[in-house]
Amino acid sequence: MNARLFWKSLVVQALVVAVPFVVLALTLDESFFEDWGWVAGPVVWLACAAVTARVLSMPPGYVLFSAVAGGVAGAIVFLVASHWAGMVAGLLVFAASCGSYDPAAEAEAQREYEEQKRARRERTRAEREDAEREDAGRESAAVK
Repeated sequence: MNARLFWKSLVVQALVVAVPFVVLALTLDESFFEDWGWVAGPVVWLACAAVTARVLSMPPGYVLFSAVAGGVAGAIVFLVASHWAGMVAGLLVFAASCGSYDPAAEAEAQREYEEQKRARRERTRAEREDAEREDAGRESAAVK
């Protein structure tokens, strides 16, 4: 767990979420949130996570996965306690997930993937060359 990344992702996501939260709270009445909050909340949460990924230069897929994990945890706490408690739980799970990101492991996985891809290409090329040699051998045998 990277404690520095945990705190950075927690603070950045909290600040990024705060902006639309305040704007929506000031511009829309409570009935909107009662009717559409279940849609608007997750959409804003995921959009904010995409911004957080950009700010922290992290892979968007990884951060969006973290946002889904935080969103699920936050929703459970929200149902049991309150919106604010759910928000805190969601932020903490999001930050913990982001804090577990390991760029060295990602780089190693990418190297392994590239090596497997290269080996597959070489194997396919060798099989194709063998097939061409067999075809040429059959053609020369048929001509004789």
